[in-house]
Amino acid sequence: MLTAKLNRARIAHLPTPIEPMDRLSAHLGGPRLLVKRDDETGLATGGNKARKLEFLVGQALADNADVLVTGGAPQSNHARQTAAAAARFGLGAVLVLRGQKPATCTGNLLLNMLLGAEIRWAGERDLDQSIDQAADELRHAGRRPAVVPYGGSNMLGAAGYVAAMEELVEQQAHSKLAIDVIVFASSSGGTQAGLMVGAKQCGFAGRVLGISVDKPAGALATRVATLANETAGFLELPWAFAPADIDVNDHYLGGGYAVIGEAEREAINLFARIEGLLLDPVYTGRAAAGLIDLVRRGDLAGETVLFWHTGGTAGLFGFGEQVLTRW
Repeated sequence: MLTAKLNRARIAHLPTPIEPMDRLSAHLGGPRLLVKRDDETGLATGGNKARKLEFLVGQALADNADVLVTGGAPQSNHARQTAAAAARFGLGAVLVLRGQKPATCTGNLLLNMLLGAEIRWAGERDLDQSIDQAADELRHAGRRPAVVPYGGSNMLGAAGYVAAMEELVEQQAHSKLAIDVIVFASSSGGTQAGLMVGAKQCGFAGRVLGISVDKPAGALATRVATLANETAGFLELPWAFAPADIDVNDHYLGGGYAVIGEAEREAINLFARIEGLLLDPVYTGRAAAGLIDLVRRGDLAGETVLFWHTGGTAGLFGFGEQVLTRW
């Protein structure tokens, strides 16, 4: 196993299943569609961060940390899963969230509170600086903080998706699946970087296509290539990546990060009503909207396409009527 030498806290329910989406495929008149259910990893409603946190928390425990510090948007799935991991291992959790405290406590915010996390609001200040300030204050108070990067996306976090690609390749071999394209939401870069390193090492021949949810393709490809190179070096693997090697589609940015448009609304409702699958408004909803459009355009005709569901279901409850087509 490529990550066998790393400290690891067993958190996620693995391997996550691969399921057919035959009804959605028939509805769209498109290619064979499958889904990889990383929404079923466990850890406070599941999601891709559980895989990353296995290595991030594993190292934090090895370093004798007593509190995890991270940040994100008010409805951050990463913050929620970090809070859950902290609770599971008896650590404190400090979450630094963008903006001001909202009037209501819903979705991931509600779960953060139930999980016992301390929430600090960054206001208009830079989020990274606010996270560093929180960690410094904890150190001065005698605590031993471990800073978990935004999205869990550093070399340790990306290692979670190197291991995930190994898992997928094993599932392919066992079930004799031939997957041509993997489609998923890409933002902070850790998931895509890990998949790229794992794909190269495991000989996966298909496309690894990230649907950007918030960044122009060039900026995201550069970020992913840099992190993939750092991860490959960290794992002592001989691979190098350039931005041109990273497959990113930024045609579905819509109104911007966490702005729910008609494309996301349609995708969330189609997946729910046709396949019984719940998507989140910010990440998987936007990636699924991209998948649906690519199928309708004929860009994936004749291929077997795996939608890697990265979770985020709890975020639905923070957007309410914005995701409904009728009420």
